[in-house]
Amino acid sequence: MIPTIVIAIVLVLALLLLWSSLRIAREYERGVVFRLGRLIDLKGPGLFLILPLGIDRLTKVDLRVVTLEVPPQEVVTLDNVTVKVNAVVFFQVVDARAAIVRVANFSSATSQISQTTLRSVLGQSSLDELLASRDKINQSLRQIIDQHTEPWGIKVHNVEVKQVDLPVGMQRALARQAEAEREKRAKIIAAEGEFTAAQKLTDAAGVMAAQPAALALRYMQTLLDMSSEKTSTIVFPLPLELIRPLLGSLTPTPAPAAETAPSAGDGTQVADHAEVVGATPEQA
Repeated sequence: MIPTIVIAIVLVLALLLLWSSLRIAREYERGVVFRLGRLIDLKGPGLFLILPLGIDRLTKVDLRVVTLEVPPQEVVTLDNVTVKVNAVVFFQVVDARAAIVRVANFSSATSQISQTTLRSVLGQSSLDELLASRDKINQSLRQIIDQHTEPWGIKVHNVEVKQVDLPVGMQRALARQAEAEREKRAKIIAAEGEFTAAQKLTDAAGVMAAQPAALALRYMQTLLDMSSEKTSTIVFPLPLELIRPLLGSLTPTPAPAAETAPSAGDGTQVADHAEVVGATPEQA
């Protein structure tokens, strides 16, 4: 009876030890194992065994991309404007052993280095660069943070400045600046349109000067366009210079004076006529 109990106890203890030795790591996880304080090879993914009773110490590391939100930071820009800026950092553990051995808490360390780098980089940029050249600032932030976290086995994929909070007075100043810029563009566009219209009118005047009939036709077309409005009566003077080119072709040519042929039986009238024609005024 006693040996049976002892065997049962041994089997239970063996099963407990075996159960405590079994570990499972997911596909995106790796097991960093310290055996009696010394780092050994990575475990996982899948089912693996470790030595029980505290001989092996296991730490699982997630290899997926982590989204880290940097808290809002008060930054004084290069042109002495105080803004509040927060950002988002996307990083991934590429070396699980370095992430555990070389830094105490890689997530907290990445957050702190991101905050200090954000204040440092934005402090060297003006407000206009922060608002207009955000891609350049994001690239600079990513390079600097990745350079600091690379020895920890962490790869920074992207850094994005998420939000920029401006003081109320600066927002009003920027609104006035944008309004002035729009008015400037509107005036420039209107001036360019007037200049183009003046050029076209000059070209049209040259064509009409070469062809006076074109000016008369244009005048008639204007009268026709305005005559469609029947709400008022419009009186137009009609200069003769406009219609003279049109009337010049319609003026009749004067007919030659008719000559009466003398008859053969009227000799006296012919002779008198000849005398009158040939006489001087005094003689007539």
